[in-house]
Amino acid sequence: MTRSRSIDALIEEFRDRRSLRATSLIISVYGDAIAPRGGTVWLGSLIKLLAPLGLNERLVRTSVYRLSKEGWLSSEQIGRRSYYTLTRSGWRSFERAYERVYSEPRVSWDGEWTLVLTANVPQRKRETLRKELSTLGFGAFSNDMLAHPLPPHAALTSVLQDLDVQRRVVLMRARNDGLPTSAPLNRLVRECWNLEALGVQYAGFLDRFRPVWRAVNSRTTLDPQSAFLIRTVLIHEIRRLLLRDPQLPDDVLPGDWHGAAARLLCRNLYRATYRQAEVYLGDVLETADGPLPQPAAYFYERFGGL
Repeated sequence: MTRSRSIDALIEEFRDRRSLRATSLIISVYGDAIAPRGGTVWLGSLIKLLAPLGLNERLVRTSVYRLSKEGWLSSEQIGRRSYYTLTRSGWRSFERAYERVYSEPRVSWDGEWTLVLTANVPQRKRETLRKELSTLGFGAFSNDMLAHPLPPHAALTSVLQDLDVQRRVVLMRARNDGLPTSAPLNRLVRECWNLEALGVQYAGFLDRFRPVWRAVNSRTTLDPQSAFLIRTVLIHEIRRLLLRDPQLPDDVLPGDWHGAAARLLCRNLYRATYRQAEVYLGDVLETADGPLPQPAAYFYERFGGL
């Protein structure tokens, strides 16, 4: 079955993109497709899997080697074959990102903010802490204060423990005096998280994937390779946005915010493609024991349930 023009256009534009970073795409594939199925694959099968996305063998080998040096992957040689596995730190990084990418957004908010005061954190750790908290959606209200109205508390605790600063930071709860929001607070939120730029990127995401959704939704079947390609480009693109999205409650977001629509579109398109994509993954990827194991139970909890 031939693919529709909108699906072909999506894949071609992605393959031709000069800014495409192979390491980032491989991280997306490991987190979305390989981690739920054991986390280990033969490098040769990974090269075959990524070829339709525009990554040649040399680029995949170089990128996997770099990810190993950076602590994301570890390798094992069995005969003439190399197998790459997520490291423990790699797993932790995926777990922190998991809730932000695959969980349903939290909609209820009591008007309180979580504040993290970092003045007592040693200087050598303070910038690392700021970067880690920014990946959880925290914004800098001042040099020594980061804030979020609905932070992922388990991930916050994990970051503080990993950096061994849980006895150095001050955690506080605060409320805007009188009302949950106000004009000065709304201005601070817009500036602190640069919501305008992120909103433009969400609008671009909708423009790219709405035609694909219409094409997929109009078909009774979708071939496994097309399903894998759509799902991979989809999750790679939305991951880059969601990990920059502070995921603030509606009360403090602009009225023309496109984030909710983008999440809904992503959920619908993922649900429409994941089954056939899993067939393709099982056909292409290999482990030392043969085919990939079946996805873990938590895989089916993505986006509120697949």
